[in-house]
Amino acid sequence: MNYLKITKYIYLLIGFIMVYDAISKWNDAEKPWLSVVLAGLAFFTFFFRTRFAKKFEDRKNQNNQGNQNNT
Repeated sequence: MNYLKITKYIYLLIGFIMVYDAISKWNDAEKPWLSVVLAGLAFFTFFFRTRFAKKFEDRKNQNNQGNQNNT
């Protein structure tokens, strides 16, 4: 399960790489829109996974506290 904590940072790294790619293509003849969309998707995935992991940990802690109170 430890790899799940690492993969969200990979999405963040990909997002920054795509932002850099979009900025470097901005004045060229190439259109940077694909890089912008991929950067937005990567940042959204990072924040979604972070929030989901926090909810999962909170639920796990609540279940552990409930089990301790019942015994």
